[in-house]
Amino acid sequence: MESAPSQRRAYRVIAIDGPAASGKSSVARELSRRLGFVYVNSGGIYRAITWYVLQREIDPDDFRQIARALQSVSIICRLCQNESRTLVNSMDPAEHLRDDQVNRSVSRVSRFALVRQIVAQQLHELARENDLVVEGRDIGSVVFPDTPYKFYVDASPSVRLRRRAAQGERDEIMARDHADSSRAISPLVIAKDAEVIDTSHLSIEGVVAQIMARLKEMGLEAQT
Repeated sequence: MESAPSQRRAYRVIAIDGPAASGKSSVARELSRRLGFVYVNSGGIYRAITWYVLQREIDPDDFRQIARALQSVSIICRLCQNESRTLVNSMDPAEHLRDDQVNRSVSRVSRFALVRQIVAQQLHELARENDLVVEGRDIGSVVFPDTPYKFYVDASPSVRLRRRAAQGERDEIMARDHADSSRAISPLVIAKDAEVIDTSHLSIEGVVAQIMARLKEMGLEAQT
């Protein structure tokens, strides 16, 4: 007897893309809370890989050494309180992901196609079993191009600089913007069907309200 067709539901992905310090992390986290979706910071996976590369004392520009190191590493995304956390060889590097050295190196490591493939694979694995709100720079344009729920949040460079400083971080916004938008593989772009939201003069609550209203129009509503 043939088995019945799979009844597994299709899990939904909300893509929140944008440049550094645009407010996408706070927005994505609050959206996930309201919707009951899993929150995923794709940048955290890139930072975890970068941390591992630096721990191995590998030059962030040396693709051959990075590729060799990644052949034998275990990278797993686990859920903790409805958020994704990245384990590297069973270690959780969360407390080091915002170290200055990681800040300076993550754009260099993340520009390699192999690294981006590893992160995309982890995100797709999560999406097989969970509804997700994923923040990043190529989520709607490359990783989940078929999701109908795409948003691009942005803010003026001066506003983003102030936000970064308030977070106690010293990476250069303009340099990061250039690195992200000019890389050959999966550059930071606005997906053609994404809704763009300027957060320069909006509170997190205001941005979330705007996105929630749009999601409601598309048939997605907050949990009761």
